[in-house]
Order: sequence, then C-alpha cells, then structure tokens
Amino acid sequence: MNTKPSKSKKPSKSLAQELDRYITPFRYDGSGKFHLKDHKTDEKGDLDKEKAQALLDANKKRLTEFQEKLYAQDRWSLLIVFQAMDAAGKDSAIKAIFEGINPQGCDVHAFKAPSSKELDHDFLWRHVIALPERGHIGIFNRSHYEECLVTRVHPELLVKEKLPQKLVTKNIWKERFEDISSFERYLCRNGTVVLKFFLNVSKDEQRERFLDRLEDPAKQWKFSMDDIKERALWPRYQAVYQDIVRHTATSHAPWYVVPADHKWFARVVIGSVINAALEKLDLRFPRADKASLREFDAVRQALEKEEKRDGTKKSRKQPHAQ
Repeated sequence: MNTKPSKSKKPSKSLAQELDRYITPFRYDGSGKFHLKDHKTDEKGDLDKEKAQALLDANKKRLTEFQEKLYAQDRWSLLIVFQAMDAAGKDSAIKAIFEGINPQGCDVHAFKAPSSKELDHDFLWRHVIALPERGHIGIFNRSHYEECLVTRVHPELLVKEKLPQKLVTKNIWKERFEDISSFERYLCRNGTVVLKFFLNVSKDEQRERFLDRLEDPAKQWKFSMDDIKERALWPRYQAVYQDIVRHTATSHAPWYVVPADHKWFARVVIGSVINAALEKLDLRFPRADKASLREFDAVRQALEKEEKRDGTKKSRKQPHAQ
C-alpha cells in the first residue's frame, strides 16, 4: 500500500523571531564599538505608515494580554526607561503604545528637576522609590540617566547635590556609570526586566517639531525657551548620550537606539521590544491548587442550588479548564 510521507510541520516562529527585524538592528548590549553617528534617525525598515499602524495595533493587543498575565502572576516586573532630546516623541510614544492597558498595573513617572528633598538624598533615591512592584509595569519618562546627562552638560547643577567636595573628582561620571550598571544588574537579579530606549531624533526633525508646536495653539503649552537653550548645546548632548550608551549597555540591560524621525516607526520598534521581552518570561495565569478547587466546587454547587430555588436559570459560558 502506497502511503504519502507525512509533511513535517515547521516549528512556528516565536513572537521575538517575528519581530526581530524591528529589534536586533537597534539593540546595543555593550559588545563591540558604538558610535551614535552610525545610527540613522530616519529609518523606516520595510514599512509604510499603513503597515506600521497594523503592527502597532497588533502589538497593543499583545501587550494587553501580556500585562494581564504579568499582573496575575505577580512574580516579574518591567521597568521601561525613555531618554531623548526634547520633542523626540517620548510622551506620544507612551500614549500610543500603552493605550488600552489596565492602568491599575502600570505607573508612569516623569522625572523633572529634583526637589530640595530629593537633593538631600543620593542621586538614585528618587528613582528607587518609584520602581514598579511585582506584576507591574513602570515607565520612567526621563530617568536616573539624567544624573549623568543634564548634570554633566550643566556642571553647576552638580553643586546643588551637596556632595562632599572630595567626592567630586574627574572620575565622578565613570563612577556613576558603574553605580547605574550595578543598580540595573541588581534589579534584573530580583525579577525586574529593564528595557532602555534612547529615541534618536535628528536636529532637523527637532526644529520642525518645535515650529509645529509654535504654530499650533493646542501644542504651544509644550514649548519653553529652555528648549531652545538646550538645543544650542546639541553637540554636547549627543556626545554625552554616546558616552552613556557605551558605558551602561549590558547583556542584562541593553540600550535600544530607536530611530525617532518617524514617530510611527519608533512606536513599532518600542512596542516590538516590549512584547518580545514579555514573551520570554513565559507568563501564565496562576493555577488554583487542589484545596481551592474543592472550595470552588462547593461554592459552585451552592450557587447552582440557589439558582434552581429562585427559578432563574441563565446560560453561562463553560468554565476554563484548570
């Protein structure tokens, strides 16, 4: 009898593999050399706006499902760090990517200039107390990296931190990089996944976005003359960002240098990285133990008896298999 050989099924791709083209090209984990100028700001991959929107919608749906399991499992937490020049699109990316998720399990912290109380503590203190608890997603809109970015570009700010003078040496930035890397390693070892995004926008695109803010009454509130002062320091900021990525990118907490001239593509990259990272955690809803199942069965029987007694029987969905 002739039988056709059965076709072997190809193993299905993981989500990370499907999204890899929007992840790996922008990931830097400290291995090899890093030059910021080698990273294009106007990358669009193989997408146009329409395809990007479809992918963004799919990523939002996945993120909603992952977050529900993350919250229910209550073991892992996720810390998402956003750093960028002004008008690079941090706020709008957070709004677009996290739209629809349960706000009960997600916290956003925008770190402005430190308060007097915060200045009376070490530079990591205000970030430590804002870390996400287990089962939660924490988003830092600007972060602990400001303490070796803005304070480095503006050394006068370091004076306000009231450090003992003998500790303010030429090695202070190297020491802060070491402290931050140790801090992030500690978080990873304790169940917090750290994802760091630098939204890499061009100076030309920033100018266009500033002009757009000035012309649109609904956006004028976002504009500050300080933005123009900081823009004049563009080369210095770029050099410091390059230094930050070089010295704090690690295998456990890599940097993602996201092309940000096209906001829609930046959102695809960020959403893809987040979903791929959550998939690797193998998140699952907790299973009820045998004792709980016996209790559930007793409660179910009591409710069904009540239903029969009241004579109001309604069709119900079948319970999920345990």
